[in-house]
Amino acid sequence: MRDFTMGAYRLLLETWIAQGYNFQTYRSYLQGGATGKFVILRHDVDTTPEKSLEFARIQAKAGVYGTYYFRAVPCRWNERIIREIHELGHEVGYHYESLTTCKGDVDKAYIDFKQNLERLRKLVPVHTVCMHGSPRSPYDSKDIWTKYDYRKSGILGEPYLSTDFSQIFYLTDTGRQWDGYRVSVRDKVMAFQREWEKRGWCYHSTFEIIDALEQGIFPDRAMFTFHPSGRWADNYRVWCTNCLQQLIKNGVKRVIVKYDLWR
Repeated sequence: MRDFTMGAYRLLLETWIAQGYNFQTYRSYLQGGATGKFVILRHDVDTTPEKSLEFARIQAKAGVYGTYYFRAVPCRWNERIIREIHELGHEVGYHYESLTTCKGDVDKAYIDFKQNLERLRKLVPVHTVCMHGSPRSPYDSKDIWTKYDYRKSGILGEPYLSTDFSQIFYLTDTGRQWDGYRVSVRDKVMAFQREWEKRGWCYHSTFEIIDALEQGIFPDRAMFTFHPSGRWADNYRVWCTNCLQQLIKNGVKRVIVKYDLWR
């Protein structure tokens, strides 16, 4: 089986269930509902909302629920899909990139953040937000919170700022690989990465994760970030195109990270 297909994803989901993991939205984690073995399922809807809806339907059919973060840019804004994912039982959050779209102006970015948040709240309840990495931008939208407080907008938390990563293992499919932190500009928590590697918690493929789960040596508590579009596909031609595009993106990101271009 090829990796980063819906078949591989279903197998991962089935293995979590078989190994007794509970599933959490990010909101439920923050509200203290996470106990025992659990995984927080986070999804960044960067492009093609229809692909995220496919993920959401697969999960709901299995009685599994996660969090989906939607961007506010027009070409990614699909109100029907936002509502349907919420109606399936998933959490919907705002995937903000305001400091990038406002070209580094923190005050304008905060206004933009609040306006887009209210637009989304007219469709569904929103309790958490998550920064969009914007790797081609020199601006890190999390820097808005050096001056402002998202809690004043009724937001419970932001994954990069509100998660206890000393207790929660983090994996993301950024780079179309589960050890993509090496080529990631912002989607990483490097302060904990060395300790995780010492424990042997380093995985490249989905099948390595599945093997670790089946052997009972995978961490009991984890957060996974999925990018459904641009990473996961069954169609062979689309799968190959995604692979080629990601190789190019990873090359660019390696240069940005190596030379710290957005310092």
